Amino acid sequence: MKRSEVDRSKLSPMMQQYLDIKDKYNDTIIFYRLGDFYEMFFEDAVICSRELELALTGRNAGLDERVPMCGIPYHAYTGYLNKLIDRGYKVAICEQLTDPKETKGMVERDVVQVVTKGTRIDNLLNEKDNSYVGNIYDFEYCYGVSYTDITTGYFYALIIEHDSNKLIKEIVNRNILEVIVNSKIDREIISALRDNYHILVTIIDDIYELDDYDYLYKNIQDIRLVTTIKHLLQYIIETKKGNLSHLQEVEVININKYLTFDVHTKKNLELTETLRLREKTYSLLWLLDKTKTAPGSRYLKTNIENPLTDIEEINRRYDIIEKLLTEFILKEELQRELSEVYDLERLVGRISYGNLNARDLLQLKYSLKVLPNIKRILEELNYGKTIETLDEVYNLLEKAINEDAPITVKEGGLIKDGYNEELDEIKRIRSGSKDFILQIETDERKRTGIKNLKVGFNKVFGYYIEISKGNIPLVKDEFCYERKQTLANCERFITPLLKEKENIILGAEEKIINLEYKLFMDIREYVKGYIGKIQKISRIIAEVDMMASLATVSEENNYVRPTITLERNIIIKDGRHPVVEKVNKSDYVPNDIIMGKGVDILLITGPNMAGKSTFMRQLAIIVIMAQIGSFVPAKSCSIPIFDKIFTRIGASDDLVSGESTFMVEMKEANYAIQEATPNSLILFDELGRGTATYDGMSLAQAILEYIHDTIKAKTLFSTHYHELTSLALDLKNLRNVHVSAVEENGQITFLHKVKQGAVDKSYGIHVASLAKLPPSLIKRATEILSVYENKGNKKETFVQTSLFLQPEEKEEEPNYIEEELKKIDPLSITPLDALNILYDLKQKIKDKE
Repeated sequence: MKRSEVDRSKLSPMMQQYLDIKDKYNDTIIFYRLGDFYEMFFEDAVICSRELELALTGRNAGLDERVPMCGIPYHAYTGYLNKLIDRGYKVAICEQLTDPKETKGMVERDVVQVVTKGTRIDNLLNEKDNSYVGNIYDFEYCYGVSYTDITTGYFYALIIEHDSNKLIKEIVNRNILEVIVNSKIDREIISALRDNYHILVTIIDDIYELDDYDYLYKNIQDIRLVTTIKHLLQYIIETKKGNLSHLQEVEVININKYLTFDVHTKKNLELTETLRLREKTYSLLWLLDKTKTAPGSRYLKTNIENPLTDIEEINRRYDIIEKLLTEFILKEELQRELSEVYDLERLVGRISYGNLNARDLLQLKYSLKVLPNIKRILEELNYGKTIETLDEVYNLLEKAINEDAPITVKEGGLIKDGYNEELDEIKRIRSGSKDFILQIETDERKRTGIKNLKVGFNKVFGYYIEISKGNIPLVKDEFCYERKQTLANCERFITPLLKEKENIILGAEEKIINLEYKLFMDIREYVKGYIGKIQKISRIIAEVDMMASLATVSEENNYVRPTITLERNIIIKDGRHPVVEKVNKSDYVPNDIIMGKGVDILLITGPNMAGKSTFMRQLAIIVIMAQIGSFVPAKSCSIPIFDKIFTRIGASDDLVSGESTFMVEMKEANYAIQEATPNSLILFDELGRGTATYDGMSLAQAILEYIHDTIKAKTLFSTHYHELTSLALDLKNLRNVHVSAVEENGQITFLHKVKQGAVDKSYGIHVASLAKLPPSLIKRATEILSVYENKGNKKETFVQTSLFLQPEEKEEEPNYIEEELKKIDPLSITPLDALNILYDLKQKIKDKE
């Protein structure tokens, strides 16, 4: 049964209320609160029963047929919710807004928030990843893009030229999980984001018209950016329906301040996850992340994905690392203190939004407790930035919040004794009454003579006197016991005195819970006034944590401080790939990368598996590490500032769009050629291998010439087209290098050392042998290779390509020389005759040629 098929006039009031709410959230699953459950109906029920593996049942709703229904316990809904969100659904939480006990007729209900892929605020998010929701506003001549992590409040905006490919690259590169677009946008962009990158896309045109959040954009002059920000704000505010005052002033992104690269380069270089398993382990982030806080880890990841181009800031970070390495005792003390700091950024988000609990405030307290020590250490290090310690907030939380407070805020047990006199008085009344209840048990045993008489309590019947079946005859009328409940082995009674004390105790319990909740909300409001200061503290803590992590990694792995030069020279001595070195500690071979004045391109040849790709990635990763302000794996390093990195490494089909390996190669090569500048770094690994040999070789040469003559970017270009090595004679800024190997007795040994000059052999069959291909296959491949290598000989050699094909038999032409030789009798001719015959035959051969 579908909603559209229902006669609404016949529905029960509750179901009519549900459908009125559902009509406002057509594209959203409604979690509809009914008592202790969230229930889903109609199409929502069918989806949830399938996705969450719930039993699909039915509910009477005034119709002849029961409507489809399934449900989940309200106190355990988060796991179900997150499963739906991860699968691309939106979920609206519809709560009871009035107390059913105090409401006559229908309980008022409405949606209190909509949860989507980019707007989750809960403890189940990965603490080391940002969760961005963003938007695209199509102005028809350019795009406005803004995005925010509503768990931390960071907010960014930028303008992008009206190029759909560049737009999609920016959205994907910035890890935006959910995108809001206006209706003018090209539908192909929506399809690409949804189908190729699994980004949730919603179309709305409304922009936020109120001034509640004008502090976000008050310093932005560009009206296009302001419109873009308001467009995203409208969606966030409608979705979250709560206080979002923790959102921070929007930072307008200046692309020129960062070293940029696309998502393919990030994957090829394995910056945040590995290519094969898509895991953090063995990525650059895995190596560098020795942070102690969640904000520090997120800040490090953001910097790896967005290295700097500001030489002054980069050198400032080098200075900090040097200081931390010198003051290593202070560094270790700093990291110990940082390990006590919780996720302040996301705590602030929950404080602002109002979904925090007492344990969140305890985490804030524990974090504030170590701030004085962190401040002192930063001052001793002359760090250049300082933090406030917020002693008044710490003292309040220390005095007010119970150390063992429950997760929920409406069960009591939140507030410490001594914080509020009224609360203490009610607790004394409750405590005294409970003591009196215990005394009643003792007194009643003496009065009745029933030794196993017990006083108990449950939520249904309240306090009661319980007497076993065997002792029921001992109950007398003068005891004034009133039978309340009969069980299999006992009877339960109440007395007027017990009922009186029960009312006092339960009344006190309710008063305590209500008063504690009020006090807790007052404390939250007080702390909310410090949101801005806590966010400033958290920013500094994140940077300090990242710098301490980089210093630790540098110390552990013997990294050196790079020198940033204004010349376009790369001089790296004994450079290493940091991750490969970490994994293969004993076998790693360092290599120099020298690209001085007049050298723009290194053409790299050498065997498969010898280390060409590692050598290329090594340079890019050293550049990225240097430009985030980290020391680098080398004996010495002098490099310029790069503005962009482009890579084409590895073969991959784009199956979604139906593009072949070669088409993907050409598109990525074109992107580099169109966007690169003389200050860029290009890495092309075996470009052109996806097509026929001569086509690939021709394109590779043309691309090398174009980079050399037109772009002049620093380029590493590996190839198996050994013919290209001759380009060094014509292209003055190209140099040949090779990764060396030694062949002995048919066995190959890779030296992994890069040397000057070129090689003319790939050793492919040797690599196949190392891969344990059958010996007969290797032998046959060697035979075929020798045929190809001898193609230059005049004598044509037939190459058998299949065991089942035989060569066509050709009719042999008569050989004149053989026929003449057969006629000659060597024993009957003189030496002079033999000489004349030989001369004559030679002349005829010459004439024939």
